[in-house]
Amino acid sequence: MNANIGAPTADIAALLANYSLPKPLGFGVELAPIMFRADYRDGAWEAGQLVPFAPIAINPAATCVQFGQQCFEGMKAYRVAQNEPHLFRPESNYARFGRSAARLSMPAPTPELFGKAISQLCGAFQKFVPGDSGQSLYLRPTLLGLDHTFAVKASETYCFLLLASPSDAYYGKPISIMVEREHSRAAMGGTGAEKVGGNYAGSLLATRKSIDAGFDQPLWLDAASHTVIEELSGMNFMAVIDGALHTPSLSGTILPGVTRDSLLKLAASMGLKTVERTMLIADLLTDVKSGACSELFACGTAAIISPIAAIGEADGNRLSLPKENPVTTKLKTALLDIQEGRAEHAFSWTAKASDEQALINRLKS
Repeated sequence: MNANIGAPTADIAALLANYSLPKPLGFGVELAPIMFRADYRDGAWEAGQLVPFAPIAINPAATCVQFGQQCFEGMKAYRVAQNEPHLFRPESNYARFGRSAARLSMPAPTPELFGKAISQLCGAFQKFVPGDSGQSLYLRPTLLGLDHTFAVKASETYCFLLLASPSDAYYGKPISIMVEREHSRAAMGGTGAEKVGGNYAGSLLATRKSIDAGFDQPLWLDAASHTVIEELSGMNFMAVIDGALHTPSLSGTILPGVTRDSLLKLAASMGLKTVERTMLIADLLTDVKSGACSELFACGTAAIISPIAAIGEADGNRLSLPKENPVTTKLKTALLDIQEGRAEHAFSWTAKASDEQALINRLKS
């Protein structure tokens, strides 16, 4: 099945000549007028190209629609204290994209195709990558199964899209979270550790319930006992307890966040003790009440770091955290300084988006 991909690549320059960034940007609201598309058929990926952003034709019986055979990634290109867009740990996003694709029995784009898509899109859109601190070009690699069938089986044709959205940070102020004690986000053996659409669709009801109760996001607990902390719907979870940085250990039901991993490494390099462990919700609430837990925050590519001002229950009862967040602030500043090009660092985490071959080599490493 072929989709209508709109005007030819030659029209990209004319399309961009008439484009300007809106103000304010928001997060994920403004979509770049171009995207990259490649199709998979007969067992191989086609070359792909930049095309105008437009709706694509998908058969209503396609596996991505009927069976959720779809995955995506979230990554960013930064141009704040840098002359051209830089990526942050793109090899980590590519590796996770591959794991998500494999979990849903889909062929991941090759390093050459993935690198080409990012380099070409960022290059063409370079002048529109926003440059204020906290802003970025949010990139959304997406993989869709296209075969139209009601038989429960993997597709044989796929579409790879790279979408882009010039954006501010996801949350601009501290958030409040509600402990979700009824529903579950993921179970052992499921897809909780992969970035697939079904995980997020299954979180929407709890998110609405938390908002109706006066909170911003639900805090998910394990499916088996509803006693162990996992993560938020779109962010990992961290706590400062007795001066150390604590986070739930990766159990197969938690998304292994790139920001989560970066913060653990960054905190350790700054002399802060880090602890990955099983975290019981009852213990955390006790620690918040006693003051042993002085800070809570959520982290992710979209959110960067969002301080948590309060944690509570569906009945509206809540516990407030101190307004000062010295550890959270220190970590966020240090991370943004690296991502936005203001600080030297020893991690080799950034890469020029324009250097396609170097990017491909990095993805292969």
